[in-house]
Amino acid sequence: MNPDYSLDTLAVRAGIERSQFQEHAEALYLTSSFVFHSAAEAAARFSGQEPGNIYSRFTNPTVTMFEQRLAALEGAEACLATASGMAAILAACMGLLKAGDHIVASRSIFGATIILFNNLLARFGVSTTYVELADVDAWMAAVQPNTRMFYLETPANPTMELVDIAALAQRTRAAGIPLVVDNCFCTPVLQRPLALGADLVIHSATKFIDGQGRVLGGAVLGPAALVRDKVLPVLRSAGPTLSAFNAWVLLKGLETLKLRVEAQCASALALAQWLQQHPAVSRVLHPGLPSHPQFELAARQQRGSSAVIAFNVHGGRAQAWQVVDACRLLSITANLGDTKTTITHPASTTHGRITPEERAAAGIDESMLRVAVGLEGLDDLKADLARGLDGLVSQRSA
Repeated sequence: MNPDYSLDTLAVRAGIERSQFQEHAEALYLTSSFVFHSAAEAAARFSGQEPGNIYSRFTNPTVTMFEQRLAALEGAEACLATASGMAAILAACMGLLKAGDHIVASRSIFGATIILFNNLLARFGVSTTYVELADVDAWMAAVQPNTRMFYLETPANPTMELVDIAALAQRTRAAGIPLVVDNCFCTPVLQRPLALGADLVIHSATKFIDGQGRVLGGAVLGPAALVRDKVLPVLRSAGPTLSAFNAWVLLKGLETLKLRVEAQCASALALAQWLQQHPAVSRVLHPGLPSHPQFELAARQQRGSSAVIAFNVHGGRAQAWQVVDACRLLSITANLGDTKTTITHPASTTHGRITPEERAAAGIDESMLRVAVGLEGLDDLKADLARGLDGLVSQRSA
């Protein structure tokens, strides 16, 4: 596939491998293993001397099509698909790290990632230091002799904070430490971290790539020397495998990714502007708003703003929950990237398992809500949120 094709074309055409039947849609290969023509061919495949499918734990034609298409969109040499976004993070860590190594990570990352670093990797001798995402100097000041990975999300979940990827990558390259960027919120439609200097990109394909809340999936992308030589052995032996069926669903999601993300971003910006004017709202965090502290960076680094909004209401948990409970249209769920708009209270859901101190350091308090905007009518979304927000105003004025 010509890499000079537009993102729209690559999302529909890249990675297609047709069988002898010349099917137009991508084939779904539901098989655990593959047959060889001879013992010699089997030996050559298993040893790596000859390319080809061996066992669906690590090679499957449908999964390969998904990997090749996503790699084309991200501008990556190689991609490995995994069973979930967290499996992608774990596979990258196991591929790049060993006991005694050290990670520098941003404070504002997904709660499950913090649990992975603090509770699981720490048991195997990998330590983590957390720094302010936007402070490039703080990242470098946290480097230790055994630092082997920088890890971040930008925009961060759920605070929508950003870091200048190119500026940080310039420093990390000089230090010889891989920079791993979770690109879940932006997808390659809005941001391509590898082009900005990142070494690896992580995706939770469960979110925008699927886009309809149907299946789990993840991916690790980057240069072949890292993805194939470091991460593939983890996938082959440990088996955090993406199923062929889920890969087939995700391939269909990629075809409409750009259309969905652009429409969702447009609605999210309009909703964020409306929330900014509501008297029950104390703060709105969205990189498309001029009030965002990194508005100019977002305009420079991303090709669009975001389909996700974080905002604070006046009060605390009780007031935030009141807004959530008043919703009749928005889905009360922690998933995001869906065509259906979702709302969640991060302090008690996505980041509920980390300590109050860790939440405070990440900028998450009890009054914060996160809305991931879908494809419903904008006026309907406003009316649904207004039900709870207007109620808070009435209570304050009573």
